[in-house]
Amino acid sequence: MTDIEIMKPEDGFFGLPEEDSVSYDEAKLVIIPFGLEESVTYGGGTSKGPQAMIDASPELELFDERLWCEPYKEIGIVTMKEPQIARPLENAVGQLDEIVGKVFADGKFPFVFGGEHSITAGSIKPFARKYKDLAILHFDAHADLRDGYRGEHYSHASALRRCLDFENITLVSAGIRNISAEEIPFLEANRDRIHIHWAKDKKSWDIEKMIEPLIGRPVYLTFDLDGFDSSLMYATGTPEPGGLFWHDAMEIIEAACKKCEIVGADVNELAPIENMHSCNFLAAKLAYKIMSYAFLRDRL
Repeated sequence: MTDIEIMKPEDGFFGLPEEDSVSYDEAKLVIIPFGLEESVTYGGGTSKGPQAMIDASPELELFDERLWCEPYKEIGIVTMKEPQIARPLENAVGQLDEIVGKVFADGKFPFVFGGEHSITAGSIKPFARKYKDLAILHFDAHADLRDGYRGEHYSHASALRRCLDFENITLVSAGIRNISAEEIPFLEANRDRIHIHWAKDKKSWDIEKMIEPLIGRPVYLTFDLDGFDSSLMYATGTPEPGGLFWHDAMEIIEAACKKCEIVGADVNELAPIENMHSCNFLAAKLAYKIMSYAFLRDRL
């Protein structure tokens, strides 16, 4: 059986004092740090991403100007201690499947802080087993539809392909601006369940149409931070120009949360740079926005 060991409140996300914290039993959301770094192919550092997000989080203003409240008080959030990550990569994916499955079975919202994007191949599995019509809302610079990369079946470059091994999953991707020739046949053969919104077309996006394939389905949200423009998010393994800016992402996330049930999430591919804190803070704020909008959707 997978054990869930929780951090002291002052060491976890937000760095809360004891009187403002909740227990695991009381919590509705569990943050799962999982600093996987096994198949990165350019810049490294994702093993330090989860802790960097946690370290930045006490600097967040916890009052949300959109929701007009302090969402964390209404959600109940705890942070799990990061486990010793299994090796090789396939075992790490299986390990995360077990952890997320335990949290999910306990009736809580699993929120994974990565780590490279390979984490999603593990965190998606409990949801894919439970729901017959699961959808993924995916933010990224890359399509991640390769069937393995450099000999690694679970490569970060194959993150969404491994999710789509489950035939009951529909994918909506936003911000994509990189796809390889080898991915095109799979994309074209699966047009009925893969919906890519290219960053080059951002000015003409219709957000309501973008989220239509998600409506009526449980939705898992995965956010690779290189989905943001590289001028905003440079602390990531493959920073890319031409990407999303903050309000681009917020508009899509808000629209999805208004009309869909978000059942789980991850934020991944933060590779922190020493003494440069803005990207760590952005990632922490993004995570707080996602959980806030997902839980308080009736106020949007």
